[in-house]
Parts: sequence; C-alpha cells; structure tokens
Amino acid sequence: MFLQKTIRRRAVVEGVGVHSGQACSLTFVPAPPNAGIHFVRTDLPGKPSLRVHAENVSATGYATTLGGTVFSVATVEHCMSALSALRIDNLFIELDGPEIPICDGSAQNFLEALHGVGMVEQDQPRKYCYITQPVYFSEGEKQAYVVPYHGLRLTVTIDFPHPSIGKQKLDLDINDQSFTREIAAARTFGFLKDVEALQARGLALGGSLQNAIGLDENSILNPEGLRFPDEFVRHKALDALGDLVTLGMPLMGHVVLYKSGHDVMNKMIRKLIESKDSYRHIELGADLSEEARVRSSSWSQ
Repeated sequence: MFLQKTIRRRAVVEGVGVHSGQACSLTFVPAPPNAGIHFVRTDLPGKPSLRVHAENVSATGYATTLGGTVFSVATVEHCMSALSALRIDNLFIELDGPEIPICDGSAQNFLEALHGVGMVEQDQPRKYCYITQPVYFSEGEKQAYVVPYHGLRLTVTIDFPHPSIGKQKLDLDINDQSFTREIAAARTFGFLKDVEALQARGLALGGSLQNAIGLDENSILNPEGLRFPDEFVRHKALDALGDLVTLGMPLMGHVVLYKSGHDVMNKMIRKLIESKDSYRHIELGADLSEEARVRSSSWSQ
C-alpha cells in the first residue's frame, strides 16, 4: 500500500520577499494524515490558515497567489513544486509575514530543507487522482491537457520571441530523482522592461540577478550565465508542478503544456476537478498494473 507522507520534523527556509525585499521566513511543519497542505500566518492573530487548493487560487499573474478573507500569499509555486515531486501529502507551511522567501529563484532551497529533515510514512493510504479520459483546456495559443498515464509525466513547450530563449521543450517522468537532477535548480526569469514597470509600482523590490535570470532585449544579464542550456523551460516545468499541488491530491497522468502559464494551469485544474467522468480516486498497492488493488471513490474536497 502506498501511504501518505509528511516530514519528520520542522524545517526552516529564510530569505527575502521578492516584492518587499524584506527578510522573511518559512517553516515546514509535519501535519497529521488527511490534513492536506496549508499555509499558516503565524504573525496574525489566531494564526489563520489557508488550504492549498484550486478554489483558493486568487491570482495567476506573474505567480500563483492563494487568497482568503484574512490573508493571501503569492509565489507559492516554487516551494510547492518540491512537495509535488516528493509526494508530500500533509504539511503546514508557516509564514512570519505575507511573502515566501524567493531564495535563488528556484526550488533548490526548499528541496534541500525537505531532504534534510526527511519524510515519514503515515498510517493512511494515499489517494491519487487517476486520469481515465483526457481533459483539455485552451486559450488562444495556450494549451494544457492531461491524459491517462501510470505515473506522473510532464511535457512542457515554451516559445518566446527572444534570441536567448526561442522554442524549448522538456519531456520528463517526475519523481524525486528526476526533479532533483533536472528541475529543482532552474531559476525564474524576467524581462528588464517588466521588472522596471513592477518596481515603479512598488513591487519586485527584492528581485535581482541573485534570484532570477534577467533578460534585456537581446541577451541574458546574469554574468554567470545559465545553469542549464534550456533553463527557461525547466523552470516552467517547476512552476507547473507547483500549480499541480492545488489539485488537492497527487496526480497520476501525463500533463502536456504549450505556451501555458499559471492562469491556464489553474483553469485546466479547475476543469479537471469538474470533469468527474475523466478521473477516479484510487489507492495503490505495490503493483500499478494490478487492477485488483485499485479502488475508486467520488470526488471530495
């Protein structure tokens, strides 16, 4: 039986907020079985929490923002991508303010913190969202769909009219090892003109070449260059894995993305949740092919 997982003990990640430029701290905290993933604001009265779920996504502009009646938290996708790859089911993510540390613009620090404390299996079976029929969403040129697959696979294609990016594609089975090796260190990227516009509005004040790949009209601004020749598409894959956590449970399927960002991912996930004939909830035994071990259940949030 595949059991739910949390972490063995608390793990802290510190840094600055990408918008405020101020010091901030995130603490991963073990959570009990069937709790899910929640953000908790420890600096607010009553320590309010917000579940990571598609219904709580409030904005998808330059990042994925979760918003409630009491607080919101932006740029959640980098830390959540590590949870997706590690198959962590239950976790409290405590924040001491409104922002998550941007770190180096990748998921590396979050992954290292989680690996550092280790994972522990819990006494409840993990339920997967197992795709049985394709679910497709498109918006202009942007496309996102998911098809049946025994595992989690991601195919991402981007196409930017910039000489340092162009068209890039990544096709990868996702697990702890592949994520650690191929995706976790890929940094976010931004265009100088966009950053200047954001900073004029008092945003992105913590953004720098220490936590992002910067591009002017023709070239990459970072003196150290890229970590991967195709680092841009790898980071888009990282973002997509983070957004997948808002499904509310691990996905078994092949996700295919073309020119899609946080907005299209959120709409595809919402459509998937509503497409009740296109998936079932299953609990797995040791053999994925052994259908006798597969048990269906209805969607519940």
